[in-house]
Amino acid sequence: MDIVFKGALVVDGTGAPGYRADVGVEDGRIAEIGQVSGKKVVDADGLVLAPGFIDMHSHSDLQVLANPDHLAKVSQGVTTEVIGQDGLSYAPVDDDVLAALRAQLAGWNDDPAGFDWNWRSVGEYLDRLDRGIAVNAAYLVPQGTLRMLCVGYDDRPATESEMDRMREVLARSLEEGAVGMSSGLTYTPGMYADDAELKALCRVVGELGGYYSPHHRSYGAGALEAYAEMVDVSRESGCPLHLAHATMNFEVNRGRAGELLALLDDAIAAGADITLDTYPYLPGATYLSALLPSWSGEGGPEKTLERLADPDTRERIRAEIEEIGSDGCHGVPVDWESIEINGVRKAENAHLVGKSVAQSAREAGRPPAELYFDTLLSERLGTSCLMHVGHEENVQAIMRHPAHTGGSDGLLVGARPHPRAWGTFPRYLARYVRELGVLSLEECVAHLTGRAAKRLRLTDRGLVREGFAADLVLFDPNEVADTATFDQPRRAAAGIPHVVVNGVPVIDGGRRTDALPGHSLRNTRSRA
Repeated sequence: MDIVFKGALVVDGTGAPGYRADVGVEDGRIAEIGQVSGKKVVDADGLVLAPGFIDMHSHSDLQVLANPDHLAKVSQGVTTEVIGQDGLSYAPVDDDVLAALRAQLAGWNDDPAGFDWNWRSVGEYLDRLDRGIAVNAAYLVPQGTLRMLCVGYDDRPATESEMDRMREVLARSLEEGAVGMSSGLTYTPGMYADDAELKALCRVVGELGGYYSPHHRSYGAGALEAYAEMVDVSRESGCPLHLAHATMNFEVNRGRAGELLALLDDAIAAGADITLDTYPYLPGATYLSALLPSWSGEGGPEKTLERLADPDTRERIRAEIEEIGSDGCHGVPVDWESIEINGVRKAENAHLVGKSVAQSAREAGRPPAELYFDTLLSERLGTSCLMHVGHEENVQAIMRHPAHTGGSDGLLVGARPHPRAWGTFPRYLARYVRELGVLSLEECVAHLTGRAAKRLRLTDRGLVREGFAADLVLFDPNEVADTATFDQPRRAAAGIPHVVVNGVPVIDGGRRTDALPGHSLRNTRSRA
């Protein structure tokens, strides 16, 4: 064997009780489980060997290429990520759409100087990943990007010819290897799509072996109605549904997770194919301009900036954000104390980082909305923020559900990114298994591995089983912990000494190797 993990407690990803065994790895595969000898022997006594964790909601689309060591993910045991999330990513595009996305998504992913944007189609992007990345990656076709390419930035229904083109590009993207489609229905221009458009696209996704992963229309006021809408889209289209970061946020939803779970249980009992992911933290994160009402984004980023510079339009936007509750802010009037700026692009705005909009406005002696608008103008929309809107009781209730999987939703850029980008998976194991007992060890590992692999239709990953790809994580169940904090968000996990991707160590003895053994995981059912 190339590697043998000797005497590990194997927690295999099925939810079954752990057992003691040696696990041998050869030629990128789990070759033997039992009593095994090999060239490189890792003493795993007292440690847990599990399948590598699968991050079902990641925003590493650029950073996995721009910073290929990808320590944020490999250090916490992630061996596969699902990217192309929230309806916005960088393929399929043409030159104009790519330029607009680079501006719109700078707060999520940065816009690295000198970066080589040498793809336009999904297939070309997956080929770029296949040159060598730290982890495996599966890609969702972003519905907002698809709409940009085929419809533009207008808030209107797609024409028949535009629908035909969207279906054609979507089908081609799935045939090139995408595993499904995502939506960001509080982000422009994806939010301009009506249910008929979503159902038509989801029919294509379902027919070609993919699944639909929506960031739905509200996580605040109207959250349950928004979840029900997505269940209806799935049922009417026949497309499997995976609910992205399935939280119940804002004060209007405190203690209401049970209502969401009852809705999902009823749908599953009626035959629906539904899964979901969550992150084990209370604040959310996005780009700061996401709070704007949808109409202010019509026409693209330059039009948005023009509106923000116009006094009359600013006042209209202010009233909608602060008094009514914009669709971009989930229908809830904004609480500026809960909106914390955590990433800026210009040094002149660095003093805003780590403070709420309300705090910075008090220090400047200005109304919060005015500081907000001027920051967006100065940054040309490239600012990121934390939204402190979650509830612990909802987080715990949802993670117990049998359809649950783990997703970091982590942004890797900015001065103080959300620590979930570095800490999600060890936090599940430390806080919610060891400290609180919300999940057993075996249950938690199944949520983070086997169940996720089943949603992705990965027939040879997600379990510790002979013949499966050797994506593995070895951790100390008594010491594993997230060390990333909101003050120091870029800190690697503790208690994870070994991580293997496709049979190659990427963390060895607690240190990052220089290996880039990952590649794209492509949908093959579309070509069956």
